[in-house]
Amino acid sequence: MVAILLLWLTFCILSLGVLGLNFLLMRRAAAKPWKLKINNSYFPTVTFLVPTYNESHTIHFKLKNLNKLDYPKDLIQIVVVDSNSNDHTVDLVNEFVKQHPELNIKVLKESKREGKSAALDSALNYAKGELVIVSDADCFYPSDILWKSVPYLSDPKVGAISGPKLLLNQQSSKVVENEEHYLKSMNLIKLGESKKGFTPLFEGGFSAYRKTLLHSFDPYKTGSDDCGTVIKLAESSHSALFVPEAAFFTTFPVMWKERLGIKIRRANQLVRVFGKYLGLFLRGRIQSGKRVILANILVYLFCPFFFVAFLVLTVASVIVYPYLALFMFLLLIPKIRSLLIEVFQSYAILFFSVLAVMFRKNFLMWKQPLDRHLFTPELLEQHNLL
Repeated sequence: MVAILLLWLTFCILSLGVLGLNFLLMRRAAAKPWKLKINNSYFPTVTFLVPTYNESHTIHFKLKNLNKLDYPKDLIQIVVVDSNSNDHTVDLVNEFVKQHPELNIKVLKESKREGKSAALDSALNYAKGELVIVSDADCFYPSDILWKSVPYLSDPKVGAISGPKLLLNQQSSKVVENEEHYLKSMNLIKLGESKKGFTPLFEGGFSAYRKTLLHSFDPYKTGSDDCGTVIKLAESSHSALFVPEAAFFTTFPVMWKERLGIKIRRANQLVRVFGKYLGLFLRGRIQSGKRVILANILVYLFCPFFFVAFLVLTVASVIVYPYLALFMFLLLIPKIRSLLIEVFQSYAILFFSVLAVMFRKNFLMWKQPLDRHLFTPELLEQHNLL
């Protein structure tokens, strides 16, 4: 019986303990200053890559938002690449181009929809800027985002930067509120990792790359155009950083089913990403962020199995020692309950995602979230995004 409790404690530490310790260490690291040489007079040419698929509701807002950026227009190129939309997305882009001949906009239309990374690779062939910025059609930027974030790339060891996702509809449902709390925790972790020199967790809403280091998106076919792309930076001794100044705005689906679907697809991608990191690490090819990457490999690939073992042993321990069920009263505390539910959901999704990858199941097709109707001129103007 004592053996069961010892095993229970061991797997508790290996799952919940590792997760908690990593968060505390990254929170501590996040409070430290940057170890970078930042030149605030660094104003490179930039190319925005805007991938679209049936974005007729948002594309006009998106282009107006990019036009509003406080950055020299002669330093900006925009490449819109459409993955064979069956709505009026391309027509609306062409109309915007006619109305704004002063802007450098290139419009590409693929004959076949092959996914976001493939679309970005097509657009990359036309990129002329020193920096390449992936700019999703449902993500909107404060006008000063480039002035604040681009200087981080003036340090030659920095290969790419990404920023935090801010939700425009935070109060629209409990699901969105939960996602907001989750994002704040993850942003703190990513900032801590960045202060240590490298974060493997990138956001596609705003991710800026040094063009000389970017040869393709997701070269290892993980299904992630953001996290999968920065793997190459870890191999080339360059930094990939999360910077708070690169914050962008978007919305989030209000239904739990939609949130679950997004997390399942993302988990499947991240399992593939860290599976690739593990293989590269074992072959001695990782040069940047080794400790951070190892911690993420543990959390995303191994801790889900430790957590399942912890749950099984919890049931066995309660059967043997019924009084242990008294700990269930902790769930009456709202913050603890919310935290444990989020952890349980995340580990469960990761556990099944690892199994899915092992059995060659995937969720890689670029799917449009069902939240486009939430974007309105009033909402965007309220945040000074149009």
